[in-house]
This record gives sequence, structure tokens and C-alpha cells, in this order.
Amino acid sequence: MVQFTLPKNSTIGGGKEWPKPAGAAQDNLREYKIYRWNPDDGKNPSIDTYYVDTADCGPMILDGLIWIKNNIDPTLTFRRSCREGVCGSCAMNIDGQNTLACTRAMDEVEAGAIKVNPLPHQPVVKDLVPDLTNFYAQYASIEPWLHTTTATPQKEWRQSPEDRAKLDGLYECILCACCSTSCPSYWWNSDRFLGPAALLAADRWVKDSRDEATGERLDNLEDPFRLYRCHTIMNCAKACPKGLNPSEAIADLKLKMVERQV
Repeated sequence: MVQFTLPKNSTIGGGKEWPKPAGAAQDNLREYKIYRWNPDDGKNPSIDTYYVDTADCGPMILDGLIWIKNNIDPTLTFRRSCREGVCGSCAMNIDGQNTLACTRAMDEVEAGAIKVNPLPHQPVVKDLVPDLTNFYAQYASIEPWLHTTTATPQKEWRQSPEDRAKLDGLYECILCACCSTSCPSYWWNSDRFLGPAALLAADRWVKDSRDEATGERLDNLEDPFRLYRCHTIMNCAKACPKGLNPSEAIADLKLKMVERQV
């Protein structure tokens, strides 16, 4: 049997258990187990345990994280911005699934501790903050803007309602990286496979009736790894907090690759 051993400095150890908040009713306490890692202290990652007084904060998991930072441990580090499921900043692995902390309620996690980790298989900057430099570079590589060769119209590029409807399910992506970091093909080939999020965006621009660089866009994807590492596992569709289906978009790109050869 094959055995895998993590590097010594990546092994997660036991962390600190913080005291329960004074004066909080036992029924209102919710346990959080949070991944902690500080690149500056030379220590291995750990899992710290906190207790949130749910009577003193909002119902979402992000509300609990903010409460911990404000009331217990100001060193806890995570990203957040809109708190409305629009910006994608607070994407994390919660209870074993990639999602947004601002749209996942504490009550949606079954009884027991709420386990919060950074997005998987990405370098960690600190605590719950992943390094998404490669993810954003791959998104930029598909050139997510309108490419045209004809003269710019005086007012606007026109598009019929029917052509506009073809973009539904594609343009809503918020680049939270939940899909790409849940994809095994992306875990093993993230240096060459563009991943679900970037390919969803690529399909969005290929389908845009106003764009005049379809051939060049498909040429850019014609590579054994950039597009074809997708094996339709569907983790991406399950993880997407916006209900999008990157696997379907990738299949559509593969079909277009075939059609232009016929």
C-alpha cells in the first residue's frame, strides 16, 4: 500500500483552546475550530478552538469569525468585504466544503464544532488567507475583455436579448476560487490547467456575440493541459456558491474545439 507523508513543517498540531466568554449562556455558545498559521513565528500550523456567543453576533459563520477577532483574538486573519455573497473575499473551507463564510449560516453546520480552514491546495499567506496569485494570473491569461476589429460604434455595441441570454450562468462568477480549489485536476496541475473558474470565464467571452476573437481565444486554449485536464468530476458545480456549472462551460469549449475542426 502506498503511504504518503506530509513534510514535517506542514503537519498540523494541536492549538490553543480559548476560554469561553464570561457571562454567556451555555445554550448560546458555538464552538469554532480554526486553522492557524503564522509564517513569522516558525511554528507548524495548528487548530485553535474558540467559543462564540451567538446571542451577541449575527447568524452567519463570518459573523462568528468577526466576533472572535473583535472579542477574543485580534490576531486571527481572514479576508472579507461585502458580506453579501458578491465579492468572494471570504471563501473558505467550512465543515469540509468550499463556500462563502458570509452566506453559510452557523445553523447549517450540524451540531458540533464549526471547522474552518483556508481554501485547500493553495499556498497559505496567514491563517485563513490563501495565496491566489496563480489563480488570478490564469484568469488574466484568458483576456477577459471584449476583443473587436471593427470600428467602435458611436454609442454602444448592440446585442440582441437572445444573444445576451447565452451569457446567463457564465457572467455571474465572483472569482471566489471555491470551484478551482475543489477540483482534483487543479490540485495536481494548477501550474498548467486553467481550472474551472478561468475556463468558465473563457466560455463567457467565446459565447459573447460582440466579441470578434473567437478563433484566437480557442487557439489560446488548445493545449493538452490548459483545457483538457478536466475529467468532469463535478466538484466545481457542487462547490459554487452562486449555483454555476463550470463543467458544462468546459464541455461547451471542448465541443467548440471539435466543431471548428470539422
